[in-house]
Amino acid sequence: MACNEGVQATNDDASECKRCAAQLGYWEDRYISLFVRAGEKKPPEINRGYYARAKGVEMFIDKFLKKSGSERQIVNLGSGFDTLYWRLKDSNKNVTNFVEMDFPSVTARKCYLIKRNKVLLDKIHVEDGEVRLSATDLHAGNYHIVGVDLRNLHEVEVKLNESEVKFNIPTLFLAECVLVYIDAPQVEQLLSWIAKKFDSALFVNYEQVNMGDKFGDVMLRNLRARGCPLAGVGACQNLDTQRQRFLTTGWNGSLSWDMVEVYAALPASDRQRIEHIEFLDEQELLIQLFQHYCICIAWKGEMFSKIDIT
Repeated sequence: MACNEGVQATNDDASECKRCAAQLGYWEDRYISLFVRAGEKKPPEINRGYYARAKGVEMFIDKFLKKSGSERQIVNLGSGFDTLYWRLKDSNKNVTNFVEMDFPSVTARKCYLIKRNKVLLDKIHVEDGEVRLSATDLHAGNYHIVGVDLRNLHEVEVKLNESEVKFNIPTLFLAECVLVYIDAPQVEQLLSWIAKKFDSALFVNYEQVNMGDKFGDVMLRNLRARGCPLAGVGACQNLDTQRQRFLTTGWNGSLSWDMVEVYAALPASDRQRIEHIEFLDEQELLIQLFQHYCICIAWKGEMFSKIDIT
């Protein structure tokens, strides 16, 4: 992560985009506005892109929850201001343990905002009534936020142990535009370490793909100009390189789809609903965007080997 500040700023951008789309009614998120102020209204293709991202990832979260049984945990890598923990609580989808990991400067801001907001605090399940807070970490019942650099595997393991993570129960790993900012050898070490440590795991990764064409080149230049060089872009050349990153690091299997395919797999009634929220003049631009992002899943163990997009 050549420029940590630039990478951390992407959390604010993504959070603003999610708030904008949720406010317009693309999906329901009662909590994102508690973490980020309203920004400028985003173009319709951006809102629709974030809808596909949010609902595509949610599709695989639901598949994990249906297959994993009563004892399961979620580890959200580079979680930023994600609100998944609260949304799962509202829908009575319980997990044994929920851990968020991000740069300490990001988790410090999130901990501060949670500490100051009764709505967020009241939803956190605390059996002993104690919420343990430091400047960058929060431990409360089954919910944990920990500040960590994902490139430091020793630190990652220490933080997971502090969060009472069990290595022998089904675990969902989430990463949205996270691995692409890490140098390839360090990503390989992280994925290999997870595959070795966890008996049964599903990894859901959302990020760029097909980056070798003109559109991808423009995207790379724009990100570099903002101080966000994509150190791991080598794995984003196509859907096969996305899968190979997992298959060569000890995962049992991997599948990937660009966002054109993911969007088409979402419920037709919901797609029709959101397509009426805003008029989209530039259909071609939306398709180009969808062609340059993907969801790749990988599994360790047999429990999640039958998961597909259908």
